[in-house]
Amino acid sequence: MNTINHYAVFGSPISHSKSPRIHQLFAMQTHQNLDYIAQEVTANNFISTVENFFKKGGVGLNCTVPLKELAWQFANKKTERAEFAKAVNTLALQSDGTILGDNTDGIGLVNDLVFNHDIELKNKRILILGAGGATRGILSPLLEQQPDYLIVANRSVEKAAALAIEFNNKFTSCSFDALSGEKFDLIFNATSASLNDELPPLPPNLLTENGICYDLAYGNLPTAFVRWGTSQNARKSLDGLGMLVEQAAEAFKLWRGIQPNTKSVIELLNSER
Repeated sequence: MNTINHYAVFGSPISHSKSPRIHQLFAMQTHQNLDYIAQEVTANNFISTVENFFKKGGVGLNCTVPLKELAWQFANKKTERAEFAKAVNTLALQSDGTILGDNTDGIGLVNDLVFNHDIELKNKRILILGAGGATRGILSPLLEQQPDYLIVANRSVEKAAALAIEFNNKFTSCSFDALSGEKFDLIFNATSASLNDELPPLPPNLLTENGICYDLAYGNLPTAFVRWGTSQNARKSLDGLGMLVEQAAEAFKLWRGIQPNTKSVIELLNSER
């Protein structure tokens, strides 16, 4: 009898997570013997819970809001992209007992944009809302696509400015208030506002004609930011379901050594909404 490997996603809130469904579909598609659960874990009890998870036989873990920077601190080793981001969304038990930390968010986002939506990033003006762990994970892959201009806006301009310094000032930082009068081809919402169906304090008319909005969060119904994008006449106003599936595929490949097909899973999940 084959041993069942145990995986999970930790976060708060987590009840809405589609990650267990996605990894179940990947496992069926690739004939892998595993289970995957979602568990409510706060920043306060993260360390004890993750230690207990691996002690009891867990082999792979995803971490979402608000745990990505804590997961980076927890990992014994990090991939280059995780080290650069200082945020980890994937933990993997290694054969020597150490824990490897990776960040698959950025590559998941770029894959969804480029391959699933045919969105060009080169020479575009990009705005990212928020300066937390979600933004850390997507910055480097977005910058690698050679946008014309990238700015990170945050309620606390000091936090955004510190992030810019960390990334050798490869992008600009500002407060939400300072965005008035700017125009962007792509706007990414990397704040946690959508989890409460709220919107960052945005001025109108931020989008260029044919501009695109993308919320890293997702839900069965359009998020507040997706609705805002539609109201601003965005060419596309997307949520993060495709990114979720694509980053999950990268984590699955890290854990299992197999690349699952994402297109069929995205289509199925969209039909279930």
